[in-house]
Amino acid sequence: MTELVEKAEAFVFELLKNELPNTIVYHNHTHTKRVFKSTKEIIENSEINVNDAEILLLSALLHDTGYTKTRDGHEEESVKIAEQFLKEEGASQDLINGVKDCIMATKVDNEPKTQLDKILRDADASHFGKKYFNEASEFLRKELEINGIAKYSPNEWLDENIIMLSKKHKYYTDYALKNWQPRKEKNLAKLIKTKKKQRRKIKKEEIKAKYKAQYKNESPERGIQTFYRVALRNHIKLSDIADTKANILLSVNAIIISVVLANLISKLDTNPYLTWPTVIFTVFSVISMIMSIIATRPNVTSGEFTKEDVANKEVNLTFFGNFHKMDLKEYEWAIEELLKDKDYVYKSLTKDLYFLGKVLERKYRLLRITYTVFMVGIITSLIAFAIAVKNNPAANIDDVLDPTTSIITQNKTKIYYS
Repeated sequence: MTELVEKAEAFVFELLKNELPNTIVYHNHTHTKRVFKSTKEIIENSEINVNDAEILLLSALLHDTGYTKTRDGHEEESVKIAEQFLKEEGASQDLINGVKDCIMATKVDNEPKTQLDKILRDADASHFGKKYFNEASEFLRKELEINGIAKYSPNEWLDENIIMLSKKHKYYTDYALKNWQPRKEKNLAKLIKTKKKQRRKIKKEEIKAKYKAQYKNESPERGIQTFYRVALRNHIKLSDIADTKANILLSVNAIIISVVLANLISKLDTNPYLTWPTVIFTVFSVISMIMSIIATRPNVTSGEFTKEDVANKEVNLTFFGNFHKMDLKEYEWAIEELLKDKDYVYKSLTKDLYFLGKVLERKYRLLRITYTVFMVGIITSLIAFAIAVKNNPAANIDDVLDPTTSIITQNKTKIYYS
């Protein structure tokens, strides 16, 4: 490497470091070094004389210095900068003209004519045949976007690269064709493979969207689905509330009967006039308990169905009582048959709603009667106790009140410890 080339290398480094805009992220010093290295690579493997080698190396260093001035027409600016630098360094006019011609050969629209033009043109596009092609390509895309030249999406840039490598670009020198062309073809193959993957992905998404739209059209409206979901949930909640109410009545009446047995019955020998009020009180409590049990008692079902029932759509497979005695395989078969027919599914859900409603009607009807019996029993018992006490003026009032006092005391104790 001549002294002039070393000076040019230092000059270009300082120039690009100090004057190149930050928006130029591809045509910078890194790109210049790569072109310079590729130029040396071709020179070392070709029959190039010393003078031509110096012209090529100087051209490789100076060919993009025009980016410090402008992007459009940077080749012309690079020629001006190169001519000024070389004149200041005392270079011959033949060398200056050779450098100028090589720099102008890097212009995309210009077809290289001389061997030197072809060498520099190949070196300037050497990244097409290098492993760092993707990195360099992405920096070029960003540079175009940042400077407002063009904005490409990743997919659009992929298409541009495929067109560039397959149709627009070609290597001219024997060395580039032998050593860089194979790698260029590998890079192109990778781009095409990526493009095919994207097409398959897009096609898959389109098919998925198509089937999704088709399924949406074939499936019931959201309002229908919401209706069944809300209705079933409300039925189940109402059933839980009914069971809770029945349990409350059972607990209260059980406590009442235990208190009556423990306190009132032991007083009947000495207070026979309390017999009928006590009997009334106890009978109404027992009736309330029995009706609460009836309201919550489950119905026993057969738990079996036949294939004819499934074929005729007469069995409701959503209710456990219709299949709890069946084998798993038979139930799985029945479910598969159910899911094949959308109308059968909705018919089963409708049946489930209907019979849940029937069960709820029975529960709440019995509970209403039970609460009425309980209320009437309490009132009747109080009236009976009042009449009994009134018709027996000689009764010991303390004995009469003792059971009540005992009940009150027990309730207070229970409240205290709870």
